[in-house]
Amino acid sequence: MNIGDKVVYPMHGAGEITGIETDEVGGVVSSYYVFRLPMGNMKLMLPVDKVEEAGLRPLITPEQVKDVVEVLTDETDQMQGSWNKRFHTNLERLKTGNIFDAAAIARNLSRQNSKKKISSGERRLLDLSRQILISELVCVCGKTPEEITAWVDELIGVPTATETD
Repeated sequence: MNIGDKVVYPMHGAGEITGIETDEVGGVVSSYYVFRLPMGNMKLMLPVDKVEEAGLRPLITPEQVKDVVEVLTDETDQMQGSWNKRFHTNLERLKTGNIFDAAAIARNLSRQNSKKKISSGERRLLDLSRQILISELVCVCGKTPEEITAWVDELIGVPTATETD
């Protein structure tokens, strides 16, 4: 990984490696990748030797965007079990850093929420899955977060915020 690389940090989303810093924590000196995540304007640091363990991966290719579109426009998965069980299953899926899982979770929870309000826990998971999905699509497609958000909502088939006001 190099400075300037755009990568996906599971559970946070896509961003750019902006630097490598050395820091001392608990008497141990380590090197850290510094990431800037444009969504939320967040800065994260990850020890260089923990990259593989953290699941850092490159962005999807522009050709793979069509596969994400397929997931977003696909039928809603059957939502079975209690919200708590669904929450933990979806959380584990998000932790993998797989954009297709994030897209499916965003699709399923968005559609469920448009029919009947979901629990606050699932709402947080919906927001996180959308952040992860949208941040990567912003980096790959070169569009603004607002443009990608509207596009994702259109693909999922739920009313946008302006349509519900």
